[in-house]
Amino acid sequence: MRVEILMGSPRKKGNTAALLEPFCQELNEQGAVWNCHWLYDLDLHPCTACRRCQEDWTVFGCHWQDDCQMLFDAILAADLLVLATPVYSWYCTPPMKVLLDWMVYGMNKYYGAKRGPALWAGKSVALVTTCGYPPEKGADLLAEGLRRYCRHSKLKWLGMLAERHMGYDTVFMDQEKADRARRFARDCLKTVEQQ
Repeated sequence: MRVEILMGSPRKKGNTAALLEPFCQELNEQGAVWNCHWLYDLDLHPCTACRRCQEDWTVFGCHWQDDCQMLFDAILAADLLVLATPVYSWYCTPPMKVLLDWMVYGMNKYYGAKRGPALWAGKSVALVTTCGYPPEKGADLLAEGLRRYCRHSKLKWLGMLAERHMGYDTVFMDQEKADRARRFARDCLKTVEQQ
């Protein structure tokens, strides 16, 4: 199974990266092939809704000559997409938002007079996130937005792993969080295998 992780954190040693570590260890143990794309390291321009990507239904078609085509190809080849991001102001980080904006156009060819396909229809999507509030108050809007995004894009929403950080003077990671991350990875892989 191929897993593409789209990492929206600016901090390579931050909470979201720490939560992904046991998640990825479990992917390894389950025999999954995975790759992590650090979005802050990539050249990603904001979508301007020019709709050039709607002209050819076989390619991504963005007018920006940035890293979006590489991510498009990786996503199309994946069995499971994992969106990993800390929550900033009740939503994802800026490069994750850029990714979501241009993928909704570039992957979904149904903006305009002719209605085309969702090129990524049927892909499974999971969210790994960290926040400063209890998840039901800190990550709920992001989860709901992604549920709707998946429904619109004909993707399969697998759910969310959300963990809270109690403050800068506290330790974020512990064994319980690591266990939940491993269990979430197993559950995601099992669900994709059964589909």
